[in-house]
Amino acid sequence: MGKFVITSSRNGEYRFKLIASNGEIILVSEGYSSKAGVLNGINAVKLNATIANRFEKVISSNGKLYFNLKSSNGMVIGTSEMYESVVGRDRGIDAVVAHAPDATIEDSSTS
Repeated sequence: MGKFVITSSRNGEYRFKLIASNGEIILVSEGYSSKAGVLNGINAVKLNATIANRFEKVISSNGKLYFNLKSSNGMVIGTSEMYESVVGRDRGIDAVVAHAPDATIEDSSTS
């Protein structure tokens, strides 16, 4: 089972990382101004992770592959790491689908 880890930065922003059971980070969020916001983001990932068309497959300017998970309104909820191959990126998507819905939440933020 995976887990979401909530962290906070010095500027007061909160972020989450979805971590697979093998310790790999498979999805990260953008910054949220409140803990309630980051928790809403986690819930959005849990709700959208099993809907195939919510995954946007992207190629970066340097040719690396990654994906975004989007909510029903088209907003990006989380972004993957960069991958060298289509197979790697697609395995990353499969990992989000497998781990996100039942992932636990670990709060490592300072507030």
